Amino acid sequence: MGVEIERKFLMNGEGWRGLAEGVHYKQGYLNNTGGRTVRVRTIGDKAYLTIKGATVNASRLEYEYEIPFEDGCEMLEKLCVSSIVEKMRHKIPFEGFIWEVDEFLGENSGLIFAEIELEHADQQFTTPPWIGKEVTDNPRYYNSNISRTPYSLWEK
Repeated sequence: MGVEIERKFLMNGEGWRGLAEGVHYKQGYLNNTGGRTVRVRTIGDKAYLTIKGATVNASRLEYEYEIPFEDGCEMLEKLCVSSIVEKMRHKIPFEGFIWEVDEFLGENSGLIFAEIELEHADQQFTTPPWIGKEVTDNPRYYNSNISRTPYSLWEK
């Protein structure tokens, strides 16, 4: 059984820029109901199918499988139930952890946040100076919800 333990934060300034090269991600949702999601994603020239359970205390079940790239592209084009989310992901090492900074594109341009994956929910870590307010428990920042209500439509 796969378990994802992840915390999510807004950014505090631009100090993260230039610390890592970004990789293009494109993802869409085949199902997004009842706190469960089925996602298809392309990362560069690879594709993945991911099934996730509901988030409880920053943890959730997660299963991910590589699929043929052509299948992933076709699913993104023909089967997704909401808009496609595109972003550049920057993986930045900091004090023994990898911070994934997602800079969103298209309808979500202007939205940037960082995630850190942990081994257990109460694991201690130091936040880099470019990390701001935690939004782990705010469903507005779930990628699955961003696909339904893009950042460009948010009341700011």
